[in-house]
Amino acid sequence: MRDLVIVLGDQLDPASAAFDDFDPTRDSVWMAEAQAETRTGTFPAHQRRLVLFFSAMRHFRDGLRARGVHVCYHALALAPGAERGHGLADILAEDVPRLAPERLVVLEPGDYHVRRSLEAVAETLGLALDIRTDRHFYTTVADFEHWARGRRSLLLEDFYRRLRRRHGVLMDGGSPAGGVWNLDHDNRRAFGRQGPGWIEPPPSFRPDATTRAVMETVTARFGDHPGDMAGFDLAVTPAQAQQVLVHFIDVRLPAFGTWQDAMWTGGHQLYHSRLSAALNMHLITPQACVEAAVAAWREGRAALNHVEGFVRQILGWREYVRGIYWSRMPGYAGLNHLGHEGALPAAYWSGETSMRCMADAMDNVLTNGYAHHIQRLMVLGLYAQLYGVHPYRFHEWHMAMYLDAVDWVSLPNTLGMSQFGDGGVMATKPYCASGAYVRRMSNYCRGCRFDPAKASGPDACPLTTLYWDFLDRHRERLTGNHRMRLQLKNLQRRSEELPAIRAQAAALRDKGGE
Repeated sequence: MRDLVIVLGDQLDPASAAFDDFDPTRDSVWMAEAQAETRTGTFPAHQRRLVLFFSAMRHFRDGLRARGVHVCYHALALAPGAERGHGLADILAEDVPRLAPERLVVLEPGDYHVRRSLEAVAETLGLALDIRTDRHFYTTVADFEHWARGRRSLLLEDFYRRLRRRHGVLMDGGSPAGGVWNLDHDNRRAFGRQGPGWIEPPPSFRPDATTRAVMETVTARFGDHPGDMAGFDLAVTPAQAQQVLVHFIDVRLPAFGTWQDAMWTGGHQLYHSRLSAALNMHLITPQACVEAAVAAWREGRAALNHVEGFVRQILGWREYVRGIYWSRMPGYAGLNHLGHEGALPAAYWSGETSMRCMADAMDNVLTNGYAHHIQRLMVLGLYAQLYGVHPYRFHEWHMAMYLDAVDWVSLPNTLGMSQFGDGGVMATKPYCASGAYVRRMSNYCRGCRFDPAKASGPDACPLTTLYWDFLDRHRERLTGNHRMRLQLKNLQRRSEELPAIRAQAAALRDKGGE
Protein backbone atom coordinates (compact mmCIF):
# COMPACT_ATOMS: atom_id res chain seq x y z
CA MET A 1 0.00 0.00 0.00
CA ARG A 2 1.21 3.47 -0.88
CA ASP A 3 -1.26 5.85 0.86
CA LEU A 4 -3.74 5.16 3.62
CA VAL A 5 -6.28 7.96 3.34
CA ILE A 6 -7.97 8.70 6.67
CA VAL A 7 -11.53 9.99 6.27
CA LEU A 8 -13.16 11.52 9.34
CA GLY A 9 -16.88 11.72 9.97
CA ASP A 10 -17.07 15.39 9.00
CA GLN A 11 -15.17 14.96 5.71
CA LEU A 12 -17.60 12.99 3.57
CA ASP A 13 -16.68 14.48 0.20
CA PRO A 14 -15.20 12.13 -2.43
CA ALA A 15 -13.87 15.17 -4.31
CA SER A 16 -11.84 16.45 -1.35
CA ALA A 17 -8.11 17.05 -1.52
CA ALA A 18 -7.57 13.82 0.41
CA PHE A 19 -8.35 11.98 -2.85
CA ASP A 20 -6.08 14.02 -5.09
CA ASP A 21 -3.83 11.55 -7.01
CA PHE A 22 -5.66 8.63 -5.33
CA ASP A 23 -4.85 5.34 -7.05
CA PRO A 24 -7.25 2.50 -6.14
CA THR A 25 -4.62 -0.06 -7.14
CA ARG A 26 -2.14 1.26 -4.57
CA ASP A 27 -4.12 3.30 -2.02
CA SER A 28 -6.82 2.54 0.55
CA VAL A 29 -9.27 4.48 2.70
CA TRP A 30 -9.54 4.12 6.46
CA MET A 31 -12.63 5.06 8.52
CA ALA A 32 -13.77 4.25 12.04
CA GLU A 33 -16.79 4.68 14.28
CA ALA A 34 -14.95 5.18 17.56
CA GLN A 35 -16.51 4.52 20.95
CA ALA A 36 -14.89 7.73 22.21
CA GLU A 37 -16.89 9.74 19.67
CA THR A 38 -20.16 8.78 21.35
CA ARG A 39 -19.42 11.19 24.20
CA THR A 40 -18.10 14.72 24.55
CA GLY A 41 -16.10 14.84 27.74
CA THR A 42 -18.46 13.30 30.28
CA PHE A 43 -21.58 14.18 28.27
CA PRO A 44 -23.31 11.39 26.29
CA ALA A 45 -24.06 12.29 22.68
CA HIS A 46 -27.61 12.69 21.41
CA GLN A 47 -28.92 9.47 19.83
CA ARG A 48 -29.97 11.26 16.66
CA ARG A 49 -26.49 12.75 16.28
CA LEU A 50 -24.95 9.28 16.47
CA VAL A 51 -27.34 7.91 13.86
CA LEU A 52 -26.70 10.83 11.51
CA PHE A 53 -22.91 10.63 11.63
CA PHE A 54 -22.57 6.84 11.51
CA SER A 55 -25.21 6.45 8.79
CA ALA A 56 -23.61 9.17 6.63
CA MET A 57 -20.19 7.56 7.15
CA ARG A 58 -21.46 4.12 6.09
CA HIS A 59 -23.18 5.53 3.02
CA PHE A 60 -19.94 7.27 2.09
CA ARG A 61 -18.04 4.00 2.59
CA ASP A 62 -20.47 2.13 0.36
CA GLY A 63 -20.19 4.79 -2.32
CA LEU A 64 -16.40 4.44 -2.37
CA ARG A 65 -16.59 0.65 -2.52
CA ALA A 66 -19.01 0.86 -5.45
CA ARG A 67 -16.27 2.77 -7.31
CA GLY A 68 -13.72 0.05 -6.62
CA VAL A 69 -12.01 1.75 -3.66
CA HIS A 70 -10.73 -0.47 -0.85
CA VAL A 71 -12.09 0.83 2.46
CA CYS A 72 -10.93 -0.42 5.84
CA TYR A 73 -13.98 0.44 7.96
CA HIS A 74 -14.56 -0.09 11.68
CA ALA A 75 -18.25 -0.13 12.58
CA LEU A 76 -19.46 -0.16 16.16
CA ALA A 77 -20.77 -3.61 17.00
CA LEU A 78 -24.18 -4.38 18.46
CA ALA A 79 -22.52 -5.72 21.60
CA PRO A 80 -20.27 -3.41 23.64
CA GLY A 81 -16.63 -4.41 23.80
CA ALA A 82 -16.66 -6.29 20.49
CA GLU A 83 -14.62 -3.68 18.63
CA ARG A 84 -10.93 -2.97 19.09
CA GLY A 85 -9.75 0.28 20.63
CA HIS A 86 -11.64 3.13 22.21
CA GLY A 87 -10.49 6.26 20.43
CA LEU A 88 -9.87 7.04 16.78
CA ALA A 89 -6.10 7.19 17.23
CA ASP A 90 -6.07 3.92 19.19
CA ILE A 91 -7.82 2.03 16.40
CA LEU A 92 -5.60 3.57 13.74
CA ALA A 93 -2.44 2.68 15.68
CA GLU A 94 -3.55 -0.96 15.76
CA ASP A 95 -4.38 -1.09 12.06
CA VAL A 96 -1.38 0.62 10.50
CA PRO A 97 1.21 -2.12 11.19
CA ARG A 98 -1.07 -4.67 9.49
CA LEU A 99 -1.89 -2.44 6.52
CA ALA A 100 1.71 -1.23 6.19
CA PRO A 101 1.17 1.97 4.17
CA GLU A 102 4.10 4.11 3.08
CA ARG A 103 2.38 7.23 4.43
CA LEU A 104 -0.87 8.54 5.93
CA VAL A 105 -3.04 11.16 4.22
CA VAL A 106 -5.82 13.20 5.82
CA LEU A 107 -7.80 16.31 5.07
CA GLU A 108 -7.39 19.10 7.63
CA PRO A 109 -9.39 17.83 10.64
CA GLY A 110 -12.10 20.01 12.11
CA ASP A 111 -10.95 19.32 15.67
CA TYR A 112 -7.62 20.50 17.06
CA HIS A 113 -7.27 17.51 19.38
CA VAL A 114 -8.03 15.02 16.59
CA ARG A 115 -5.32 16.61 14.48
CA ARG A 116 -2.81 16.38 17.32
CA SER A 117 -3.71 12.75 18.02
CA LEU A 118 -3.21 11.80 14.36
CA GLU A 119 0.12 13.60 14.30
CA ALA A 120 1.17 11.72 17.44
CA VAL A 121 0.21 8.34 15.94
CA ALA A 122 2.12 9.06 12.76
CA GLU A 123 5.20 10.12 14.72
CA THR A 124 5.05 7.02 16.92
CA LEU A 125 4.75 4.77 13.88
CA GLY A 126 7.48 6.58 12.01
CA LEU A 127 5.20 7.48 9.09
CA ALA A 128 4.77 10.73 7.20
CA LEU A 129 1.36 12.36 7.68
CA ASP A 130 0.23 14.47 4.72
CA ILE A 131 -2.38 16.95 6.03
CA ARG A 132 -4.07 18.52 3.02
CA THR A 133 -5.79 21.90 2.73
CA ASP A 134 -9.57 21.64 2.82
CA ARG A 135 -11.02 23.09 -0.39
CA HIS A 136 -14.50 22.90 1.11
CA PHE A 137 -14.00 26.40 2.52
CA TYR A 138 -13.73 29.70 0.70
CA THR A 139 -10.52 30.63 2.48
CA THR A 140 -7.63 28.99 4.32
CA VAL A 141 -6.46 29.26 7.91
CA ALA A 142 -3.23 30.87 6.69
CA ASP A 143 -5.21 33.46 4.76
CA PHE A 144 -7.31 34.31 7.81
CA GLU A 145 -4.18 34.67 9.93
CA HIS A 146 -2.69 36.98 7.31
CA TRP A 147 -5.83 39.14 7.40
CA ALA A 148 -5.95 39.15 11.22
CA ARG A 149 -2.28 39.98 11.76
CA GLY A 150 -1.82 43.41 13.37
CA ARG A 151 -5.54 44.18 13.70
CA ARG A 152 -6.80 45.58 17.01
CA SER A 153 -10.17 43.92 16.51
CA LEU A 154 -11.31 41.12 14.24
CA LEU A 155 -14.61 42.44 12.91
CA LEU A 156 -16.71 40.00 10.96
CA GLU A 157 -17.94 42.80 8.69
CA ASP A 158 -14.42 43.57 7.46
CA PHE A 159 -13.65 39.91 6.80
CA TYR A 160 -17.00 39.30 5.11
CA ARG A 161 -16.59 42.23 2.71
CA ARG A 162 -13.10 41.02 1.84
CA LEU A 163 -14.44 37.59 0.84
CA ARG A 164 -17.37 39.10 -1.06
CA ARG A 165 -14.91 41.10 -3.16
CA ARG A 166 -12.46 38.25 -3.63
CA HIS A 167 -15.07 35.75 -4.80
CA GLY A 168 -17.37 38.19 -6.58
CA VAL A 169 -20.40 37.21 -4.52
CA LEU A 170 -23.33 39.65 -4.65
CA MET A 171 -21.10 42.23 -6.28
CA ASP A 172 -21.82 44.79 -8.98
CA GLY A 173 -18.34 45.46 -10.25
CA GLY A 174 -16.45 46.83 -7.27
CA SER A 175 -19.58 47.70 -5.31
CA PRO A 176 -21.99 45.50 -3.36
CA ALA A 177 -25.21 44.52 -5.10
CA GLY A 178 -27.95 46.97 -4.22
CA GLY A 179 -25.39 49.55 -3.12
CA VAL A 180 -25.09 48.36 0.51
CA TRP A 181 -23.12 45.59 2.18
CA ASN A 182 -25.45 44.87 5.07
CA LEU A 183 -29.22 44.53 4.90
CA ASP A 184 -29.88 43.76 8.54
CA HIS A 185 -32.25 46.73 8.76
CA ASP A 186 -34.67 44.75 6.57
CA ASN A 187 -34.22 41.55 8.54
CA ARG A 188 -34.72 40.11 12.00
CA ARG A 189 -38.33 41.01 12.63
CA ALA A 190 -40.75 39.26 14.94
CA PHE A 191 -43.80 37.46 13.55
CA GLY A 192 -46.30 39.51 15.49
CA ARG A 193 -49.48 38.11 16.96
CA GLN A 194 -50.42 36.35 13.74
CA GLY A 195 -47.48 33.96 13.96
CA PRO A 196 -45.58 32.39 11.06
CA GLY A 197 -48.54 30.64 9.48
CA TRP A 198 -48.16 27.38 7.59
CA ILE A 199 -44.75 26.62 6.10
CA GLU A 200 -44.24 23.66 3.78
CA PRO A 201 -42.26 20.95 5.63
CA PRO A 202 -38.75 20.09 4.44
CA PRO A 203 -37.90 16.91 2.50
CA SER A 204 -38.11 13.72 4.52
CA PHE A 205 -35.95 10.66 3.83
CA ARG A 206 -37.09 7.23 4.92
CA PRO A 207 -34.25 5.29 6.62
CA ASP A 208 -32.82 2.64 4.30
CA ALA A 209 -31.25 -0.65 5.41
CA THR A 210 -27.93 1.04 6.18
CA THR A 211 -29.52 3.66 8.40
CA ARG A 212 -31.76 1.10 10.09
CA ALA A 213 -28.70 -0.99 10.98
CA VAL A 214 -27.12 2.06 12.61
CA MET A 215 -30.34 2.76 14.50
CA GLU A 216 -30.36 -0.79 15.80
CA THR A 217 -26.81 -0.40 17.11
CA VAL A 218 -27.54 2.96 18.72
CA THR A 219 -30.64 1.54 20.40
CA ALA A 220 -28.70 -1.43 21.75
CA ARG A 221 -25.60 0.48 22.82
CA PHE A 222 -26.71 4.03 23.53
CA GLY A 223 -30.41 3.86 24.28
CA ASP A 224 -29.85 5.72 27.54
CA HIS A 225 -28.35 8.73 25.75
CA PRO A 226 -30.37 11.97 25.41
CA GLY A 227 -33.01 12.31 22.74
CA ASP A 228 -34.39 9.55 20.58
CA MET A 229 -34.48 8.43 16.96
CA ALA A 230 -38.24 8.39 16.43
CA GLY A 231 -39.05 9.67 12.97
CA PHE A 232 -35.42 9.95 11.88
CA ASP A 233 -35.59 11.27 8.31
CA LEU A 234 -32.44 13.35 7.85
CA ALA A 235 -30.25 13.66 4.77
CA VAL A 236 -27.33 11.22 4.98
CA THR A 237 -26.03 11.43 1.39
CA PRO A 238 -24.98 14.29 -0.94
CA ALA A 239 -27.99 13.65 -3.17
CA GLN A 240 -30.36 14.02 -0.23
CA ALA A 241 -28.56 17.15 1.01
CA GLN A 242 -29.01 18.64 -2.46
CA GLN A 243 -32.76 18.07 -2.18
CA VAL A 244 -32.79 19.94 1.13
CA LEU A 245 -30.95 22.85 -0.51
CA VAL A 246 -33.37 23.00 -3.45
CA HIS A 247 -36.33 22.99 -1.06
CA PHE A 248 -34.84 25.81 1.01
CA ILE A 249 -34.13 27.96 -2.02
CA ASP A 250 -37.64 27.44 -3.42
CA VAL A 251 -39.71 27.54 -0.22
CA ARG A 252 -37.89 29.18 2.69
CA LEU A 253 -35.30 31.56 1.26
CA PRO A 254 -37.93 34.03 -0.08
CA ALA A 255 -38.82 34.87 3.55
CA PHE A 256 -35.64 33.82 5.37
CA GLY A 257 -33.98 37.17 6.06
CA THR A 258 -37.03 38.90 7.49
CA TRP A 259 -37.81 36.12 9.95
CA GLN A 260 -34.39 34.63 10.67
CA ASP A 261 -34.41 35.81 14.31
CA ALA A 262 -38.09 35.19 15.04
CA MET A 263 -39.21 32.39 17.36
CA TRP A 264 -42.57 30.70 17.78
CA THR A 265 -43.84 27.91 19.99
CA GLY A 266 -43.51 24.62 18.14
CA GLY A 267 -41.72 26.34 15.24
CA HIS A 268 -38.69 24.10 15.27
CA GLN A 269 -37.41 25.05 11.84
CA LEU A 270 -39.45 28.00 10.61
CA TYR A 271 -37.59 29.63 7.67
CA HIS A 272 -34.17 28.19 8.45
CA SER A 273 -32.44 25.91 5.96
CA ARG A 274 -31.42 22.99 8.21
CA LEU A 275 -28.32 22.66 5.99
CA SER A 276 -25.75 23.18 8.75
CA ALA A 277 -25.25 19.49 9.55
CA ALA A 278 -24.87 18.55 5.88
CA LEU A 279 -22.46 21.46 5.39
CA ASN A 280 -20.35 20.60 8.41
CA MET A 281 -20.12 16.95 7.36
CA HIS A 282 -19.15 17.98 3.79
CA LEU A 283 -22.25 16.36 2.27
CA ILE A 284 -22.79 19.63 0.44
CA THR A 285 -20.46 22.54 -0.25
CA PRO A 286 -20.86 26.13 0.90
CA GLN A 287 -20.18 27.19 -2.68
CA ALA A 288 -23.22 25.24 -3.88
CA CYS A 289 -25.41 26.87 -1.20
CA VAL A 290 -24.22 30.40 -1.92
CA GLU A 291 -24.44 30.00 -5.70
CA ALA A 292 -27.98 28.65 -5.47
CA ALA A 293 -29.08 31.56 -3.27
CA VAL A 294 -27.45 34.18 -5.51
CA ALA A 295 -29.05 32.58 -8.58
CA ALA A 296 -32.46 32.83 -6.89
CA TRP A 297 -31.91 36.57 -6.40
CA ARG A 298 -30.73 37.15 -9.98
CA GLU A 299 -33.76 35.24 -11.29
CA GLY A 300 -36.14 37.28 -9.12
CA ARG A 301 -37.16 34.37 -6.90
CA ALA A 302 -35.84 35.91 -3.65
CA ALA A 303 -35.24 39.49 -2.56
CA LEU A 304 -31.73 40.73 -1.87
CA ASN A 305 -32.19 41.07 1.91
CA HIS A 306 -33.06 37.37 2.23
CA VAL A 307 -30.18 36.25 0.04
CA GLU A 308 -27.62 38.54 1.66
CA GLY A 309 -28.65 37.32 5.12
CA PHE A 310 -28.11 33.71 4.07
CA VAL A 311 -24.83 34.45 2.25
CA ARG A 312 -23.54 36.34 5.29
CA GLN A 313 -24.02 33.25 7.48
CA ILE A 314 -22.08 30.99 5.11
CA LEU A 315 -19.52 33.11 3.29
CA GLY A 316 -19.06 35.43 6.27
CA TRP A 317 -19.79 33.91 9.64
CA ARG A 318 -18.86 30.29 8.94
CA GLU A 319 -15.49 31.18 7.43
CA TYR A 320 -14.80 33.73 10.15
CA VAL A 321 -15.52 31.28 12.97
CA ARG A 322 -13.18 28.71 11.47
CA GLY A 323 -10.40 31.28 11.25
CA ILE A 324 -10.88 32.28 14.89
CA TYR A 325 -10.75 28.65 15.99
CA TRP A 326 -7.56 27.60 14.21
CA SER A 327 -5.70 30.84 14.82
CA ARG A 328 -6.41 30.76 18.58
CA MET A 329 -6.20 27.08 19.52
CA PRO A 330 -5.32 25.40 21.81
CA GLY A 331 -5.42 28.29 24.28
CA TYR A 332 -8.87 29.42 23.15
CA ALA A 333 -10.58 26.41 24.73
CA GLY A 334 -9.33 27.41 28.19
CA LEU A 335 -10.61 30.99 28.13
CA ASN A 336 -13.10 31.99 30.83
CA HIS A 337 -13.18 35.78 30.86
CA LEU A 338 -16.15 36.08 33.22
CA GLY A 339 -14.86 33.45 35.64
CA HIS A 340 -18.03 31.36 35.47
CA GLU A 341 -17.78 27.91 37.07
CA GLY A 342 -21.38 26.68 37.26
CA ALA A 343 -22.77 23.38 36.01
CA LEU A 344 -25.61 23.22 33.50
CA PRO A 345 -29.09 23.25 35.07
CA ALA A 346 -30.98 19.97 34.81
CA ALA A 347 -33.36 21.42 32.20
CA TYR A 348 -30.55 21.22 29.61
CA TRP A 349 -30.90 17.44 29.75
CA SER A 350 -34.53 16.86 30.65
CA GLY A 351 -36.26 19.84 29.04
CA GLU A 352 -38.42 20.02 32.16
CA THR A 353 -38.96 23.65 33.09
CA SER A 354 -41.82 26.10 33.59
CA MET A 355 -40.06 28.64 31.37
CA ARG A 356 -41.87 28.32 28.04
CA CYS A 357 -38.94 29.65 26.02
CA MET A 358 -36.52 27.12 27.54
CA ALA A 359 -39.05 24.29 27.33
CA ASP A 360 -39.74 24.88 23.64
CA ALA A 361 -36.08 25.27 22.71
CA MET A 362 -35.17 22.11 24.64
CA ASP A 363 -38.04 20.20 23.03
CA ASN A 364 -36.44 21.07 19.70
CA VAL A 365 -33.02 19.92 20.89
CA LEU A 366 -34.21 16.68 22.47
CA THR A 367 -36.54 15.80 19.60
CA ASN A 368 -34.46 16.95 16.65
CA GLY A 369 -30.89 17.46 17.87
CA TYR A 370 -31.28 20.99 16.55
CA ALA A 371 -32.35 24.52 17.38
CA HIS A 372 -31.99 27.51 15.10
CA HIS A 373 -29.39 30.14 15.90
CA ILE A 374 -31.59 32.49 17.95
CA GLN A 375 -32.89 29.68 20.15
CA ARG A 376 -29.26 28.68 20.69
CA LEU A 377 -27.91 32.17 21.32
CA MET A 378 -30.76 34.08 22.94
CA VAL A 379 -32.57 31.36 24.88
CA LEU A 380 -30.33 28.40 25.70
CA GLY A 381 -27.05 30.30 25.45
CA LEU A 382 -28.40 33.39 27.19
CA TYR A 383 -29.73 31.43 30.16
CA ALA A 384 -26.44 29.54 30.57
CA GLN A 385 -24.48 32.80 30.46
CA LEU A 386 -26.68 34.63 32.96
CA TYR A 387 -26.80 31.57 35.21
CA GLY A 388 -22.99 31.40 35.26
CA VAL A 389 -22.27 28.10 33.50
CA HIS A 390 -18.62 27.35 32.78
CA PRO A 391 -18.20 28.28 29.08
CA TYR A 392 -16.34 25.11 28.10
CA ARG A 393 -18.97 22.96 29.79
CA PHE A 394 -21.60 24.73 27.70
CA HIS A 395 -19.53 23.96 24.61
CA GLU A 396 -19.28 20.28 25.56
CA TRP A 397 -23.06 20.14 26.02
CA HIS A 398 -23.53 21.75 22.60
CA MET A 399 -21.14 19.25 21.01
CA ALA A 400 -23.04 16.36 22.55
CA MET A 401 -26.56 17.53 21.75
CA TYR A 402 -26.48 19.08 18.26
CA LEU A 403 -26.39 17.32 14.91
CA ASP A 404 -24.27 20.02 13.32
CA ALA A 405 -21.68 20.49 16.07
CA VAL A 406 -18.03 20.11 15.06
CA ASP A 407 -15.33 21.55 17.31
CA TRP A 408 -14.13 24.28 14.91
CA VAL A 409 -17.59 25.78 14.58
CA SER A 410 -19.02 25.00 18.02
CA LEU A 411 -16.26 26.33 20.27
CA PRO A 412 -16.13 29.95 19.00
CA ASN A 413 -19.92 30.10 18.83
CA THR A 414 -20.48 28.76 22.34
CA LEU A 415 -17.48 29.73 24.46
CA GLY A 416 -16.88 32.95 22.52
CA MET A 417 -20.02 34.50 21.11
CA SER A 418 -22.63 32.95 23.40
CA GLN A 419 -20.81 32.88 26.75
CA PHE A 420 -18.31 35.75 26.23
CA GLY A 421 -15.64 33.44 27.55
CA ASP A 422 -13.06 34.92 25.19
CA GLY A 423 -13.57 38.43 26.55
CA GLY A 424 -14.41 40.04 23.24
CA VAL A 425 -12.58 38.20 20.47
CA MET A 426 -15.86 37.12 18.86
CA ALA A 427 -18.22 39.82 20.14
CA THR A 428 -17.59 43.35 21.35
CA LYS A 429 -20.00 42.88 24.26
CA PRO A 430 -21.76 40.00 26.02
CA TYR A 431 -24.98 38.86 24.34
CA CYS A 432 -26.96 39.47 27.52
CA ALA A 433 -30.62 40.43 27.66
CA SER A 434 -33.62 40.14 29.93
CA GLY A 435 -36.85 38.30 29.27
CA ALA A 436 -38.00 41.38 27.36
CA TYR A 437 -35.99 40.25 24.33
CA VAL A 438 -37.72 36.88 24.28
CA ARG A 439 -41.11 38.57 24.61
CA ARG A 440 -40.31 40.87 21.68
CA MET A 441 -39.09 38.10 19.35
CA SER A 442 -41.54 35.29 20.14
CA ASN A 443 -44.88 34.26 21.60
CA TYR A 444 -43.22 32.31 24.41
CA CYS A 445 -44.20 34.75 27.15
CA ARG A 446 -47.92 34.44 26.40
CA GLY A 447 -49.35 32.11 29.00
CA CYS A 448 -45.99 31.60 30.74
CA ARG A 449 -46.22 31.67 34.52
CA PHE A 450 -43.31 34.13 34.59
CA ASP A 451 -43.52 37.85 33.82
CA PRO A 452 -40.55 39.10 31.75
CA ALA A 453 -41.04 42.61 33.14
CA LYS A 454 -40.39 41.49 36.72
CA ALA A 455 -36.95 40.85 38.21
CA SER A 456 -37.98 39.76 41.70
CA GLY A 457 -40.98 38.14 43.32
CA PRO A 458 -42.76 34.81 42.78
CA ASP A 459 -43.68 35.45 39.15
CA ALA A 460 -40.40 37.13 38.11
CA CYS A 461 -38.91 35.76 34.90
CA PRO A 462 -35.68 33.87 35.68
CA LEU A 463 -34.06 35.44 32.61
CA THR A 464 -34.85 38.92 33.90
CA THR A 465 -33.72 38.14 37.45
CA LEU A 466 -30.46 36.65 36.28
CA TYR A 467 -29.91 39.44 33.74
CA TRP A 468 -29.83 42.17 36.37
CA ASP A 469 -27.80 39.94 38.67
CA PHE A 470 -25.34 39.32 35.81
CA LEU A 471 -24.86 43.06 35.26
CA ASP A 472 -24.47 43.59 38.99
CA ARG A 473 -21.90 40.80 39.42
CA HIS A 474 -19.82 41.94 36.44
CA ARG A 475 -20.31 45.70 36.55
CA GLU A 476 -16.63 46.46 37.24
CA ARG A 477 -15.48 44.25 34.39
CA LEU A 478 -18.04 45.72 31.98
CA THR A 479 -17.71 49.38 32.95
CA GLY A 480 -14.98 50.03 30.38
CA ASN A 481 -17.10 48.63 27.53
CA HIS A 482 -18.83 51.57 25.83
CA ARG A 483 -21.49 49.28 24.37
CA MET A 484 -22.58 48.33 27.90
CA ARG A 485 -23.04 51.90 29.18
CA LEU A 486 -26.80 52.07 28.71
CA GLN A 487 -27.38 48.69 30.33
CA LEU A 488 -25.20 49.59 33.31
CA LYS A 489 -26.97 52.94 33.60
CA ASN A 490 -30.29 51.10 33.75
CA LEU A 491 -28.83 48.88 36.46
CA GLN A 492 -28.24 51.93 38.65
CA ARG A 493 -31.96 52.69 38.49
CA ARG A 494 -32.64 49.33 40.15
CA SER A 495 -30.40 49.94 43.14
CA GLU A 496 -33.28 49.61 45.63
CA GLU A 497 -34.38 46.28 44.13
CA LEU A 498 -30.88 44.83 43.81
CA PRO A 499 -30.81 43.07 47.22
CA ALA A 500 -33.99 41.20 46.32
CA ILE A 501 -32.65 40.40 42.84
CA ARG A 502 -29.38 39.07 44.26
CA ALA A 503 -31.24 36.88 46.73
CA GLN A 504 -33.60 35.53 44.07
CA ALA A 505 -30.71 34.82 41.68
CA ALA A 506 -28.88 32.92 44.43
CA ALA A 507 -32.03 30.92 45.11
CA LEU A 508 -32.35 30.07 41.41
CA ARG A 509 -28.83 28.66 41.40
CA ASP A 510 -29.39 26.78 44.65
CA LYS A 511 -32.45 25.14 43.12
CA GLY A 512 -30.74 24.24 39.86
CA GLY A 513 -32.22 26.96 37.70
CA GLU A 514 -35.83 27.51 38.73
